[in-house]
Amino acid sequence: MKRVKHIAIATVFAIFAGLGVLLAPLGPQVISAEQMPAKTGDAETSQAQQTQQTRQMRGAYLAQAGNCRGCHTAQGGLPYSGGHILATSIGIFVTPNITLDQETGIGLWDEEDFWRAMHHGKSRDGSPLYPAFPYTDYTKVTREDTDAIFAYLKSLPPVEQRNPPHQINFPFNFRPLLYLWRALYFTDGVYQPDAVKSDEWNRGAYLVQGLGHCNACHTTRNPLGASQGDSLGGGQIMGSNWYAPSLTSLQEASTVDWALNDIVQILTTGLSSRAVATGPMADVVSQSLQHLTAGDAHAMAVYLKSLPESAPYSRGIAPELTQEVDGLLQKGSEIYEIYCQDCHGELGQGAPGVYPPLAGNRGITLASPINAIRSILHGGYAPVTAANPRPYGMPPFAQVLRDEEIALVLSYIRNAWGNRGSLVTAVQVDRSRKGVQ
Repeated sequence: MKRVKHIAIATVFAIFAGLGVLLAPLGPQVISAEQMPAKTGDAETSQAQQTQQTRQMRGAYLAQAGNCRGCHTAQGGLPYSGGHILATSIGIFVTPNITLDQETGIGLWDEEDFWRAMHHGKSRDGSPLYPAFPYTDYTKVTREDTDAIFAYLKSLPPVEQRNPPHQINFPFNFRPLLYLWRALYFTDGVYQPDAVKSDEWNRGAYLVQGLGHCNACHTTRNPLGASQGDSLGGGQIMGSNWYAPSLTSLQEASTVDWALNDIVQILTTGLSSRAVATGPMADVVSQSLQHLTAGDAHAMAVYLKSLPESAPYSRGIAPELTQEVDGLLQKGSEIYEIYCQDCHGELGQGAPGVYPPLAGNRGITLASPINAIRSILHGGYAPVTAANPRPYGMPPFAQVLRDEEIALVLSYIRNAWGNRGSLVTAVQVDRSRKGVQ
């Protein structure tokens, strides 16, 4: 599509900075506190403070790695004060305030309460939580890491913000049903390392399966909101008109045939020689993954590359190239030449590091064209990261192209240059335009 630079302001995440106060001597009679002999009690207090600060800094990093702020902050809201809307198959959830305000937040909670929520999926009073909070993944996080995250949250200023209640559909608003759900779909337990694998592989597995809760998006869910099918096997994102591709299928987003450095690049910058992260994944990269340490990013790459390949799936029925279909694809080709060719190339080759190729692009030929439709309608933007602060992007065409035209050009792209995918209909585009899943 036409070349447009997507210029945005990167969000700067302040973890912690020690404020050192320099005491300049005022005269020969004045000495700094550091020069005075420390009492035993003072030394113990100082050591305890340093230990607590280190713990808080670690908790800040872990909270960022788990993208806690991404869910517990409404657009334009104060960090961790909640209010983010999450639409699901059973109703509308509003994320809670997890600052230390005693009236509207978790100011009355202690470490045990926080551990109970993360590990057991239960609130402070012992009542079961709805799995819109991904405790089915967080249960794998260690007690040490959970306590560190809570120590970080305790260090933040409390925010008084009373968020609206959930709007859960009947009969799911009958909370005792959660006990049945938990019996069917939830087993608590901290991640257990695989003794056969390396420490790096296990670290990557811990991050992907637990703190990163990747399965919360990259899996199919049943009508009750429980994960079903293969882990990381792809699925519709809850409350979103986006599809999170399978991380185990070579026809979707498996990285088994990628170089490790390419996987690290897509995780931390949203851009590699193999793909570009857009949509919800771009937000995850920008808010969370770009801040991983080099070691953790590499560990995740090692684990993701090792995932066993799942069975091939049907990409949908590719059309027979009849005279009628040829006519439709020819119309799509003409639209492509006008609006897309300048950036993506006559042969769909793209421009390395700038515009993604469309030829051989697995994201283009997914069984569901929903992601491609949304990218054309609303634009496609790579995340803003420290390593890529001014990424190129694709402008939205919702006001430029009619539903029929988008269907035609996307049908052409899905069946050009060796690509094979089902035709796209104007009805599918219309549903996506209206936000209907």
